[in-house]
Amino acid sequence: MKRIFLLLIFQSIIFSSCTNVSEEDLIAKEPQPTITTYNDDVKTIIDNNCIVCHANPPVNGAPISLTTFNDVKNAVTNSNLINRISRQAGESGAMPFGGPRLPQNLIDIIQKWEDDGLLEE
Repeated sequence: MKRIFLLLIFQSIIFSSCTNVSEEDLIAKEPQPTITTYNDDVKTIIDNNCIVCHANPPVNGAPISLTTFNDVKNAVTNSNLINRISRQAGESGAMPFGGPRLPQNLIDIIQKWEDDGLLEE
């Protein structure tokens, strides 16, 4: 009986001292923020939703082209693009003109691109 008791104590010590957790696993890591760029994130949104009118040259009464990085960057900084795409459908000046409002997650990507510094790549 004494032998079984010692064996149980020995096993509990062995099993409780073994772990696969490293010190690195115990330290909380801050998530690395991703930077939004034109080429990786914004270009597809513009191409899929804006180019039909904002081509080069613009058609259907669109005043500016949005076909290049510089076009879109200038539209954000000088033509109030984010405000225009953030308006409700049917509201004066809302874009896309005559269409449904862009989903909020796409607007948020363009806003984050501006917040991140309007980087191309």
